Amino acid sequence: MPAYDYRCKDCGNRFSLFYKTYTAYDDATPTCPECDSAALSRLIGQINMQAPSQDFSKMSSNEMLSVMESGDSRQVGEMFQQVGGADPRLGKDYHDATQKLLKGESMDKVEHDLSDKQQSKKSSPGSAGE
Repeated sequence: MPAYDYRCKDCGNRFSLFYKTYTAYDDATPTCPECDSAALSRLIGQINMQAPSQDFSKMSSNEMLSVMESGDSRQVGEMFQQVGGADPRLGKDYHDATQKLLKGESMDKVEHDLSDKQQSKKSSPGSAGE
């Protein structure tokens, strides 16, 4: 529901009006609830904007390294997702690690889990390590 903030030019009263639709706002002639004046100034309050996402695929290797060193697991996950996408050649481990990072799991934990998984693959019977 759209809300609009106003200040009355006559009495200085600040107030908000709520409309069910944008069309209702367009059709309305707002007046001050204190003095009934139509001499109003519309106020701009707090606005929320989504931050633009980075295009990691256009980064240099030094810029990517900075993202890795930042410690922000979600940002690293976004970078892995953009750069690797759904490429099946990267394997299930890559995609699982990416999803864990996107969920905010720590990079150290994801790396540790991946290392443990690789070790168990090497030591299992019938693996290439035997």
